Amino acid sequence: MTLLSTRRVHTGRVVSLDIDTVEFPNGQVGELEMLRHPGASAVVPFLDDPADADPRIVLIRQFRHATDGWLWEIPAGRREGSEAPEVTARRELQEETGYGCGRLERITSTWTTPGFTDEVIHLYWAADLVPGATAHERDEVLDLHPTRWSVVMTMIADGTIRDAKTLIAILALAAQRR
Repeated sequence: MTLLSTRRVHTGRVVSLDIDTVEFPNGQVGELEMLRHPGASAVVPFLDDPADADPRIVLIRQFRHATDGWLWEIPAGRREGSEAPEVTARRELQEETGYGCGRLERITSTWTTPGFTDEVIHLYWAADLVPGATAHERDEVLDLHPTRWSVVMTMIADGTIRDAKTLIAILALAAQRR
């Protein structure tokens, strides 16, 4: 695909919207609405040794305006400037849960919705947590829930957990734990 031109339609606090004119691999030319995002990081925080059979992780229950309700999630947030994904992961873990971590390991990275955005979320797990203070943003309405791994798997199976980054991180981590 060849980018022929870009026109910025909106610049916001979180995202920008561009109209890209592109030539597709088949030679056709078209316009695409592209949501530009700086990227994000998310963390599965282990309260117990990750090697334990049924360790506890910290889940967040957070109100999300876009869904008009509460979602079960892992701590996550957007990168600031050229911040490295690992730095974002540690910062968001601290801000949302109050925990710092001694160990941070990469799980994978994922495109959130590649049909219309360039957002990539880098997924990690954290261990050796150290309690501290939270620093929630004005729009973060959330509470913390230490939850056993087996219960998290049930929450995924029964559809309680529906947040994509959380599903991907936990299921990818479950595959790695086997």
